[in-house]
Amino acid sequence: MNELHLETSPYLLQHANNPVHWKAWNNTSLTSAKEKNSLIVISIGYSACHWCHVMEHESFENESVAAVMNAHFVNIKVDREERPDVDAVYMKAVQIMTGHGGWPLNIVALPDGRPVWGGTYFRIEEWTDTLEQLQKMYQLAPEKMIDYAEKLHQGINAISIIQNESQVNINQQLLVENLVAKWKKSFDWEFGGMARAPKFMMPNNYHFLLRYAHQNQDNELLDFVNLTLTKMAYGGIFDTVDGGFSRYSVDIKWHVPHFEKMLYDNGQLISLYSDAYKLTQNPLYKEIIEKSLNFVNKEWKTAEGGFYSALDADSLNDKEHLEEGAFYVWKNNQLKVLIKEDFELFSQVFNINSFGLWEEENYVLIQNRSLETIAEQNHLSLTELASKKKNWEQLLYTEREKRAKPRLDDKCLTSWNAIMLKGYVDAYKALRNQDYLNAAIANANFIIKKLWSNEGHLFHSYKNGTSSINGYLEDYCFVIGAFIAIYEVTLEEKWLHDAKQLTDYTLEHFYDAEQAFFRFTSDKDDALISVHFETEDNVIQASNSVMAKNLNQLGIYFNNSYYEKVSQQMLAVLLPMIDYPSAYSNWLDLSLSLSEQNRELAICGPNAKEMNTIITGLYMPNVIVAGTEKSSPLPFLKDRFTPGKNLFYVCQNKTCQLPVEDFQEMITQLSWKS
Repeated sequence: MNELHLETSPYLLQHANNPVHWKAWNNTSLTSAKEKNSLIVISIGYSACHWCHVMEHESFENESVAAVMNAHFVNIKVDREERPDVDAVYMKAVQIMTGHGGWPLNIVALPDGRPVWGGTYFRIEEWTDTLEQLQKMYQLAPEKMIDYAEKLHQGINAISIIQNESQVNINQQLLVENLVAKWKKSFDWEFGGMARAPKFMMPNNYHFLLRYAHQNQDNELLDFVNLTLTKMAYGGIFDTVDGGFSRYSVDIKWHVPHFEKMLYDNGQLISLYSDAYKLTQNPLYKEIIEKSLNFVNKEWKTAEGGFYSALDADSLNDKEHLEEGAFYVWKNNQLKVLIKEDFELFSQVFNINSFGLWEEENYVLIQNRSLETIAEQNHLSLTELASKKKNWEQLLYTEREKRAKPRLDDKCLTSWNAIMLKGYVDAYKALRNQDYLNAAIANANFIIKKLWSNEGHLFHSYKNGTSSINGYLEDYCFVIGAFIAIYEVTLEEKWLHDAKQLTDYTLEHFYDAEQAFFRFTSDKDDALISVHFETEDNVIQASNSVMAKNLNQLGIYFNNSYYEKVSQQMLAVLLPMIDYPSAYSNWLDLSLSLSEQNRELAICGPNAKEMNTIITGLYMPNVIVAGTEKSSPLPFLKDRFTPGKNLFYVCQNKTCQLPVEDFQEMITQLSWKS
């Protein structure tokens, strides 16, 4: 065994028996490289990553490769999910060097950690040849490598600094309109999403586009968002048998996924489909929410109320070999035996034909027509076909459970737990299932008890009863947002005070006033080779964009002008810089929250919770809600409670209309069109 057997990360433990003398990322490992004056191999991946497994099998399990690595290098394995800070810095380096990134991420660095070479997946010959050449160069001409490392380091620092060129009196509404118009040119109007492959779901993109379309009465854009959500729900990327989404599709029609399932994807997508259901009442969206949460509850929820991180892309096939997607795919003859006399109808629904064929004889189930259409063509009622589909899926589920399951990544990450927590809250808003709210509150209490220290900081990871790794900005911003979400449905002010306490900690230990943004790491953490400010939204929203939204909302609740000023300043810096809107959709969403369309609502009276339940079940993304059934000290609610009366106060930018008692009149006042 190498040193990784001492770790708890499932990804690191997967490499514990490699002949490579792997070390974990820590001060001891980094110091040893300096003392030996050795180059460092830094290899970064995650437990569910298919190509990480491929490179491990081809190279890191190979004795001759290990001999090269062990002879001349200090070899460090990093779980990118445990150390997103390390991953972010070296990802920038590889993107500068190669123009692209991904995982596995492999870097060779000087003894001080500055990178000199890197890339993603490498075949065995290329990997060993390059390592030998780099080692030879370091022996014969170290000054060349040091010079290159210095220039690359300057490049990393340059792209890490945010250019503060805020424009006074910029027309934010016009800027956002122009960005959306530009964005539309990239749309795939046949299958939804962007017109390219691979296709990532990018839920925050569609969260913003749904809101923008609704608030601007852009029916064409609304149709596109619904097309995308429908095609994703139909696609093989959604596991119709047991619920839950895979990470992305390798093709343009959402058919064949990279089969790993990640907690963060599913949490965000549940929130997205919940919002879309509130607006459309589309029963397909309800099915997606319910199936996905059933999957999460069954496969990822822990006895303590936490959520595990992921399921692997690979699983054992019938020949006992690890194979991508082996757990999920079907062969024609298997389906015929299971479905029997309904096979022809089943084939119409799930495309057991050229459209649904993946490779060789493997089918990934995909729909491309609605059940209504297929029922009509086969002279069936929709109810009858839907019942058959449900029975088929149960048959397939029972059969599939006999297969070897993908490996589970059983660590609980604070940020991802908070994302799923919010998914449960949003599903509760949409469907009013009390179990969803109970699960959300149980998870919030898990975070408070296990991941929030007595000293006031959050931990990043939890496994085997132990919390570890000082929290990152992503942990704080998502927990704060999740606590605000619980307040929105319970009206229990404890959650707002918890959110405020974490916000104040974040301002003290993460905020860089000179840059006007939050660092990704706390000032209590050891410095890396470069400071990272996460501002671009990706498959997960940028932690700075989430923090800016939190500050805006908490600023309203607590009448805190400093919170609001920081939020507005962050947006003012970012907006003029945006060229590629899909990488800044959460910032664009914030711009809508700071527009003239936004409203604040205070519900005060004995029926406040009952009224709030109705209001939060409506799709009103332009409304920030607070409420109380008694006199409240919360600044936004203070002096607004009158015993025996249900009063609605509708405000816009701190200017409030006279309170009304009529529910419908309040709804009319909330409209940005009134």
